Amino acid sequence: MSDTPKSTYEIVMERLRRKDQEAGVEERQLNGEQKAAIAEARKVYEARAAERRILHESAIARTSDPAEREKLEEQCRRDMDRFARDRDAKIRKTRAGT
Repeated sequence: MSDTPKSTYEIVMERLRRKDQEAGVEERQLNGEQKAAIAEARKVYEARAAERRILHESAIARTSDPAEREKLEEQCRRDMDRFARDRDAKIRKTRAGT
């Protein structure tokens, strides 16, 4: 064991690894293909979110009605949440190897 003190991050990571081992969670390394697929998924969903934000800003600029603005804000929030859920589901499938 080293004489240098561990950072808080290192201590927390050790605890999480120990907790995962006790729970029977396997730690698997991702292969290059999986890493590329995850990066692509993030890039695609980031682009979709950016496009949605641009469309949202454009729609907001065209309206002055507060009720309509609130409706547009809610639609944008729902779309962004859906994008995040879709992205996360795709990443989970990739990590699982399916």
